[in-house]
Amino acid sequence: MLVFLETERLVLRRFTMADVDDLFDLDGDPEVMHFITGGRTTPSEEIENDVLPAFLSYYEQGDRYGFWAAIEKSTGGFLGWFHFRPREGGDPDEAELGYRFKRSAWGKGYATEGSRALIQKGFTELGVRRVVAETMVVNAASRRVMEKAGLAYVRTFHQPWPYPIEGSEHGDVEYALRKADWERPANPPG
Repeated sequence: MLVFLETERLVLRRFTMADVDDLFDLDGDPEVMHFITGGRTTPSEEIENDVLPAFLSYYEQGDRYGFWAAIEKSTGGFLGWFHFRPREGGDPDEAELGYRFKRSAWGKGYATEGSRALIQKGFTELGVRRVVAETMVVNAASRRVMEKAGLAYVRTFHQPWPYPIEGSEHGDVEYALRKADWERPANPPG
């Protein structure tokens, strides 16, 4: 197992083809997919032939960016995943943070814990100067994770989306954190 990062409760490791069933279970839950596809689940063939190979292709470019399986240390169970990757058409020193977790892992702080660790690794080891994340305006849980991880609201925007999702008329939000702001003490002397 090639470990990318460890936290107090999580191991983030590379995906392998053996993860097909875990990904299918994750994307097979309409609640997990609600803010992504409007609840449309991902067929197993798509996971095996498209999704997982796309995840694995990042590792050919080295260990700086990619998709990482989130494993609970205490049980060894698959909880979901994180991505930390360059934005399409963006600055190579800017990383996009994303996550998807099983419902059984929701509300337990795993997404925040892993996000904070990825941000720290990005700023201290990977040469990242800015981390960004996006979600729907109405996805309050994901927005809370972004805020707890230290990202701040940047803007609301509207983009075309291939799936009708309730609340999409309100648009999407971008959150971000610059390395300089991350390095600044939370309570500067004054």
